[in-house]
Amino acid sequence: MLKNMDKLYEPSETGCCLKFNPEPWDEKEITRENKLFLKDHVVSAFRIPLNFGQVMTRNMKKIKAAAALAAEPIILSDEKSLWGADVYIAVSKEVPGAEMIKISGTFLSKVFEGSFQNIGKWIKEMETFVKTKGQVSKKVYFFYTTCPKCAKFYGKNYVVILAQI
Repeated sequence: MLKNMDKLYEPSETGCCLKFNPEPWDEKEITRENKLFLKDHVVSAFRIPLNFGQVMTRNMKKIKAAAALAAEPIILSDEKSLWGADVYIAVSKEVPGAEMIKISGTFLSKVFEGSFQNIGKWIKEMETFVKTKGQVSKKVYFFYTTCPKCAKFYGKNYVVILAQI
């Protein structure tokens, strides 16, 4: 489990996404047990999300109405095809009218920074990292730490890749 959870983020300067601290996530082993997420789906065209903003807005309304905001704001993406991705938004409790899922397991995490066009290169680097740890990846999630506006504001576009081992 990550230690010093309170140091993962600094207060938001944008009124939107929190400033991400990569240190607790970079090249770490993380264990989660029944971590609760709201699950939804984003439509994509060649892995470029087409309705991500709408999906997030709709779900954040539900989460706020249920007073279910997570203490640790994490949004994972399972880029399962060129045409869509499942998104998992961490919540503190069940959200009425939403599909809920619990994720458990041990994950290796690695932080990347830069343009999304590097995702193929990052995936290869992650595969190498997992192999150097003597592990095999069962499933991969992407943690996009900020929206594009906030990434521009902060001057960094961090993406965490989590490989379930």
